[in-house]
Amino acid sequence: MHSLSDIQKLVSRRQKGKSLEAPFYSSPEILDLDIKEIFSKHWIFVAVEPELPEPGDCVTVEVDKTSVLLLRGDDMEIRAFHNVCRHRGAKLIDERSTTIGNIVCRYHGWTYNEDGDLILAEHMGAGFDKSCHGLKTIHVRSIAGLIFICLAKDAPADIEEMARIMEPYLAPHDIANCKVAHTSELIEEGNWKLTMENNRECYHCDGNHPQLTVPLSAFGFGFSPDEMDQRRSEEVNKYLSAVHTDHTRWEACGLPSAESDHLSNITGFRTMRLPLMRAGESHTLDTKVASKKLLGQFTDAKLGGLSFWTHPNSWHHFMSDHIVTFSVLPLGPDKTLVRTTWLVHKNAHENEDYNLDNLTHVWNMTNVQDAELVRLAQIGSQQPAYEPGPYSTFTEPHVEAFCDWYIKRLDDHFATTQKAGIAAE
Repeated sequence: MHSLSDIQKLVSRRQKGKSLEAPFYSSPEILDLDIKEIFSKHWIFVAVEPELPEPGDCVTVEVDKTSVLLLRGDDMEIRAFHNVCRHRGAKLIDERSTTIGNIVCRYHGWTYNEDGDLILAEHMGAGFDKSCHGLKTIHVRSIAGLIFICLAKDAPADIEEMARIMEPYLAPHDIANCKVAHTSELIEEGNWKLTMENNRECYHCDGNHPQLTVPLSAFGFGFSPDEMDQRRSEEVNKYLSAVHTDHTRWEACGLPSAESDHLSNITGFRTMRLPLMRAGESHTLDTKVASKKLLGQFTDAKLGGLSFWTHPNSWHHFMSDHIVTFSVLPLGPDKTLVRTTWLVHKNAHENEDYNLDNLTHVWNMTNVQDAELVRLAQIGSQQPAYEPGPYSTFTEPHVEAFCDWYIKRLDDHFATTQKAGIAAE
């Protein structure tokens, strides 16, 4: 058992540049605090707009004990509600996705419109005020088709900065005119922070991701210059030259490509467009497009891969022909859901314009490989010999950025709690 005092001590003594102490990866009490201070107070990525293409389309998301209902209205706007009837608390929509007219509770028939207003509640008497019993709303923000929610009463306002910066990067890929080709749900046997830490570096890629390293160069995610022999130095210089050349070409075509790093923000994020290897078209084993129908107004398939990372729970890859999104949600101290969604042009036809196995193979394999690494990291973090180890400043700076962001959020919580306690005295 870890008391709040215990957790505060762990937070205060965290060493910068090193992994977290073991309880951060195993303690149920720390996970409870993570849910309260991270997943319930920050913007989290939960879905993409093509999951709700038409009015009445509905998607549910489970964030720990909170069930969220996303609904597209007749005005094509996305709304978010707590998935709980205001009568006796029954869960309204139990499916992951469905299509509805009004929102009807199957228990007693209480009925809500697309704005969450209660419009029908039989047997409640003439004096019953339906206007006092609408669904509880949740903050929702779509950024170029990526749907973020915030469960807090007051959502961080800096999501608008993320939207302002990211929409020019994302908009050309035209998510609105995409469809979902495939979704996978993988449960990793590790703490959610280990899942995120693993994603934030490619130090492990060469030795563990034979599929991913076909289209992606590990040099794009850092390298140690003092460990380069002549051959690898030449490869690095060739890659850096390709980055400069491709960025110049892409920017001239109206595609923002330069790195934009805001990982220290409350709504932390980072983006960069990177060259792809060989044919240079997509995240496939032959590095050619997986779908013949390019996204948006693209006519050139060689547009590299635009990556977009957000704290606390997502990463995304945008190519000329398809998009892959990842959402991370904790299920327990040592269990994490990774939901992956592949998007293609809405007019692309399976087995005609794209082959599903070819489209999904690289990231399906990478997800399985990462899940095994997270499992091993989870086991290792609970060994008596475990102690926080040093991050590479060359290939793991974004792991440090994530951990630093996470610790800052908990530190702010304890500081606020302490101030409130002093004020109450």
